[in-house]
Amino acid sequence: MALPNCELKGIDHVVIRVHQLAPMLAFYCDILGASLVKKNPEIGLYHVSIGNSMIDLIPVDGALGLKGGASPGKEGHNVDHIAIKVSPFDEEKIKSYLLSHRIEAEEAVIRFGAEGNGPSIYIRDPEGNGIELKGV
Repeated sequence: MALPNCELKGIDHVVIRVHQLAPMLAFYCDILGASLVKKNPEIGLYHVSIGNSMIDLIPVDGALGLKGGASPGKEGHNVDHIAIKVSPFDEEKIKSYLLSHRIEAEEAVIRFGAEGNGPSIYIRDPEGNGIELKGV
């Protein structure tokens, strides 16, 4: 069984919580050749484009980073969530399907991703890892 009438299109983006933003941006952009395509320093969110996907960097001491609990280390996780491209994105069908499997889902909101703004829903896998189902 799969999401109703949807095809998984790949990873939209991965979010990494970081201790030091400047060296991370230098590594991804200057060394690997990624591009910083959008930044939102007010909340602490930096979008780095890599091919058709993105890596979002979130400083652990920023507004978003602080929501993640302990900073990366033995007690904290470095990756916040994985976003999976979903097409077509029918919020009601997706939420109904998830509910039938006892998976709680939030209301869809528009978020920025590798292909621009689009609807997305956050859920958690069985071990509590964040998964974003992202419309393209």
